[in-house]
Amino acid sequence: QVQLVESGGGLVQAGVSLRLSCAVSGRTFATYVMGWFRQAPGKEREFVAAIRRSGGSTYYADSVKGRFTISRDNAKNTVYLQMNSLKPEDTAVYYCAAGFAPRGSDANGYDYWGQGTQVTVSS
Repeated sequence: QVQLVESGGGLVQAGVSLRLSCAVSGRTFATYVMGWFRQAPGKEREFVAAIRRSGGSTYYADSVKGRFTISRDNAKNTVYLQMNSLKPEDTAVYYCAAGFAPRGSDANGYDYWGQGTQVTVSS
């Protein structure tokens, strides 16, 4: 069964950077569209970024465009989220997701989800 495990979160000061990683089990990683979502306490899950199978055709939420970069390494079954210039409003649990053919920003279109990793940005 496909499993996703996020790592790289932590407590950081505003303006610094973090890189999140998501390791995906199985033999079919390269067939998935991959996405990152986040959820703050009391709020709905929010789309952050998505990437197609080859590593091209990236897509970002307006709130993170220019600051965050999604990438993937199909040889390592891993997707990354480079997060620069972090702001307090970026504080959330970040989730990695995999889908066969989702619309990039639509959480309902993804088939597998990780447990999440906490990112906390202090002012």
